[in-house]
Amino acid sequence: MRIFLIVMLLALAGCADLSPQSRWQHADQLAGKTGWKKLRIPAGSFVLSAYVPGSMAQSDTLTVYIEGDGLAWLSRSQPSNDPTPLNPIGLELAMRHPQGAAAYLARPCQYVEANDSANCRRYFWTDGRFAPEVIEASNQAVGDLKQRSGATKLVLVGYSGGGAVAALVASRRKDVIRLVTVAGNLDHRRWTDVHHVPALKGSLNPADAWQALVTLPQLHLVGGRDEVVSHYVADSYISRFPADRRPPVLILPDFDHVCCWVDRWPSIWGKIAP
Repeated sequence: MRIFLIVMLLALAGCADLSPQSRWQHADQLAGKTGWKKLRIPAGSFVLSAYVPGSMAQSDTLTVYIEGDGLAWLSRSQPSNDPTPLNPIGLELAMRHPQGAAAYLARPCQYVEANDSANCRRYFWTDGRFAPEVIEASNQAVGDLKQRSGATKLVLVGYSGGGAVAALVASRRKDVIRLVTVAGNLDHRRWTDVHHVPALKGSLNPADAWQALVTLPQLHLVGGRDEVVSHYVADSYISRFPADRRPPVLILPDFDHVCCWVDRWPSIWGKIAP
């Protein structure tokens, strides 16, 4: 499965330079086109990167988009030296948020360099990608973004592995009013079973946090053609909930793990927005 992921990413990037610098520049260029700017947020053991609109509007509700796992592996046996994504779908979704205040949060060790990467070990984008330290840092960074926006309420949107982070952060907070995941890895034990890869032994599992999420409004979007995070993962997650409290899963038949979330996001959001 990891080989499939890197082949897919390389295909998307064409002959793109795999260096971290080129990936940072790519995100900066995407953000610059819409007037967004990069932020540096010290949080827990890490410094996290975020992107926000150039003039961040004060709003009662802030929607925070959390990025996927990025370039975690180069092959089945070789982890990447830097997990910054080649194709930052979470960022593109955030910049296409059609209404209200929005911000983007990268995962620990994405888009950071020099001293800001001092605590970055491969563990934190492999077995420990959802480790307690990762979730706590992400939680603190979400709180920082909330404070900057003047919001009192949060909507969390997580793409791929960012869906796991969003769910685990939501399970720790009382100010999240909705959780939305896009191709989200909501039960990594089921995910590793499906793909016959080693368990993420250092990671918290969103499915285990169901009791803290049972009253939270949720929606989980799944691509019908997604072979990376299939509907079996979302099905396993919602099966933890009582039958009358299971969060809804919406399958979009023609979508896969990458296509066509960004292009169609404004129309999708218009249909699912509370």
